[in-house]
Amino acid sequence: MVKSLFCAFVLCVMASSMQAADLQQYEAAQASWARTLKQFVDEQGRTDFRALAEESDDLARFVRFIESASPASHPELFTTRDEVLAYHLNAYNALAMYGVISENIPADFDSFFKRLRFFKFRSVVIGGQKTSLQDYENNVIRIFGEPRVHFALNCMVRDCPRLPMQPFKAETLEQQLERAAQAFFNKDKHIRVDANKRILYVSKILDFYTEDFVPSGKAKDLLGYVNGYAKMKVPADYQVKFIDYDWTINQQPKPLTDRLSDSSAQLN
Repeated sequence: MVKSLFCAFVLCVMASSMQAADLQQYEAAQASWARTLKQFVDEQGRTDFRALAEESDDLARFVRFIESASPASHPELFTTRDEVLAYHLNAYNALAMYGVISENIPADFDSFFKRLRFFKFRSVVIGGQKTSLQDYENNVIRIFGEPRVHFALNCMVRDCPRLPMQPFKAETLEQQLERAAQAFFNKDKHIRVDANKRILYVSKILDFYTEDFVPSGKAKDLLGYVNGYAKMKVPADYQVKFIDYDWTINQQPKPLTDRLSDSSAQLN
């Protein structure tokens, strides 16, 4: 009896130690992701992929954690909905970022086949389970029924929402999502109004995921959602049209000194 109790006690201590170690690993991984964003993402949300490719240790550490642990594989680390959703938003963005440098920084995803190859056929691992970025978004993240995730997820191209310079965190997730939505609908490249023709031009993201924003799934009903965030309110009788999506990789421009050096090398 005493021996059994002692064994049970030892197992309990071991389990607690393993959980604590996992939590420490997650916190360390989050810190690595925070350093990556701070160092390589600018205020406009553009990533310095060239520099990141040369110094990707922090990003690789976060990706390795994603590959080994998730809310599905380690539910004890994620006790609230916001903790789970924050993990998924950070994981998607990090995997997309890592994918770009793994693919030698492609110029764009401007064809259907390029997008299919990167988002559907390229495998990623999350908590030991193999999937793709497309399936991760559609089968895991969109299931939360939170339309504002579309202003937080970033596929690393120019017309994506702005990639923040800080990770998403459970304790501030509501405020972060709200700020992301407001910023998105008050940026000219995502929304334009033609008062003469009575047309609202809005990002094609709302075309891709219309049913996430309005129950009807109809473009004409998006006006109500847009008006919830846009400072300039759009009359209900305006027609909704979608802006062509720019799939160019959202790479920071080279510093002037580098551009001058490149020009000099070409002349020589």
